[in-house]
Amino acid sequence: MEQGRACDGVRPSYVSSANPPDFRVPEQARGEHTHGEPHAPRVVRRHSVRGQILDALRAALAGGELAPGQVYSAPALGARFGVSATPVREAMQQLAIEGAVEVVPNRGFRVSERGPRELAELAEVRALIEVPVMLRLARTVPAGGWCALRPLADATVAAAAVGDRASYAECDRAFHRAVLGLSGNEQLVMIADDLHRRSQWPLVGNPATRRADLLADASEHTALLDALIARDLAVVQSLVREHFNGADG
Repeated sequence: MEQGRACDGVRPSYVSSANPPDFRVPEQARGEHTHGEPHAPRVVRRHSVRGQILDALRAALAGGELAPGQVYSAPALGARFGVSATPVREAMQQLAIEGAVEVVPNRGFRVSERGPRELAELAEVRALIEVPVMLRLARTVPAGGWCALRPLADATVAAAAVGDRASYAECDRAFHRAVLGLSGNEQLVMIADDLHRRSQWPLVGNPATRRADLLADASEHTALLDALIARDLAVVQSLVREHFNGADG
C-alpha cells in the first residue's frame, strides 16, 4: 500500500503495464564514466545490480506489469533496464525458485499463472501461522510497542490513496514484517514474508485492483493496530482472518 514510494527502499518508476518496467541501473553500478568525475577505476558490484533488478521485477509482478502467462527474455529485459542480461537472468532464477516464474528453455521466463484456489490456500496457511502469533503478541506486547508501528500503518493508507499496487505491496509486507518481528523469531518472519509475497502476485485474468479496494485493505491495518493496542483479542482474530481472506492483504 503506497503513495508512490516503497517502505523498504527506493522503488524505481515503471512504464505502462503493457511493457516491462523501465528501470535504469545507476551509472556507477554499471562502471560508466561521466564527465567531471575522476578516472579512478571502479569496482562493479554485480550483486548490488542483481538485487536492484530483483526488487524491480518483484515490484513489477506485484503491480501486474509482468503479466501471468507471458514470456519475457533476459536480453529484452536487460535492454529495458540498461544492464546486461546476466543480472536479469540471475534475478529471474531467484524468482523461479520462489515460484513466481517458470524457465522456458531457449526463450526466457514465463510468469506463473495462478487462480483463486491457490490464493485461498495461501490465505489459509498465512492465517494458521500469523493468527496465533498475533494473538500471543496482543497479550504480551505493551501499547508502546504497537504505537511504534503506527507510521507503517499510516504508510499503507497513504500508498493506497494513490492506487500504486507495487508500492502498496511493499508497504503491506513491511507492516506485517514489523508486527511479526516483535515475536523475535526470524525464521517465522522470513517464512511468513515469502507466503505474503506469493499472495500478492496477480491472478490470471484479474483486473487491476481498484483504489477503493486498496484503501479498504489499508484501513484494516489501522483497525488491527488499534485492536492490538487495546488488547482486544476477539477483534484482533476477526480482523486478521478477514484481512487474509482478502485477495491483496
